[in-house]
Amino acid sequence: MAPAARPRLSYAGRSKLEARTEDDEGDAINTAETGRRPLDSAGVLNAKNTLLELLGRAGVFRGEAEELIALVEAGAVADAHSEVGKAAGAPAGHGEPYTTGWHDGARAVGDELARVAEQALDRAIGPAASGSTAARLPPVGRVDVERVNVAVTPLYLAFSERSGLDPEVSDEVLTAVIGTLSVVGRVGYAGQLEQFTETHRERLERLYARYGPGSRIAVHGRYSLLHSPTSIAVLERLMSAPAALRTEWEHAELPPAWLEGLTSAWRASDGS
Repeated sequence: MAPAARPRLSYAGRSKLEARTEDDEGDAINTAETGRRPLDSAGVLNAKNTLLELLGRAGVFRGEAEELIALVEAGAVADAHSEVGKAAGAPAGHGEPYTTGWHDGARAVGDELARVAEQALDRAIGPAASGSTAARLPPVGRVDVERVNVAVTPLYLAFSERSGLDPEVSDEVLTAVIGTLSVVGRVGYAGQLEQFTETHRERLERLYARYGPGSRIAVHGRYSLLHSPTSIAVLERLMSAPAALRTEWEHAELPPAWLEGLTSAWRASDGS
């Protein structure tokens, strides 16, 4: 018996099939050219859970690890929003309606990315705080201290080569510093420290040359903080929130002479 004839596709059906085949071939070509496939939700979730597992083995509590990951996610979206703003304008030669549509579309994408970034930040640290001061100044956690420590160390090493202050004492100092900051302030504190350092770079150079580890000043005494990266953060808080810092300093029972010494050294380093 002769084989049954294969059904014939209509012109429209063939066009759709051909288009889909061409798209599939295009995806295959693009994948081959780039050597990678787009991340899917399963892959991202797997990476996140793997990181949580590794951080847990290192002793980081799950809640703290999730907050750090959420901050990185929020930052990635914020960076994407910034890059959209830098995107080149509409291609030339398409007319005003095309250009207008291009800019409207770019603005819509930017607005949506800004909304997603805000939501990601809310997931990381909670909605924008309101109400009493106590609600805006939660207890300082270990991850808070480590974040500031990571931020100040390279800034300090631009002026000094070593630190002579006990690490446990340094953590106590940073706890007092962070205690003056709201949740949102803590998230953006690394950038604030960079800005402070850049603004006062020449004065900081004079300060550490006269009183830091390379000077004749001993590590023990009223200038002890200048032998530690924490001095960058303490100076920034002395400039921005002196009353709050002194309150936290007393609460932590840190030596008052350290603040006095740092204050007098800072005044003496004023080039004006």
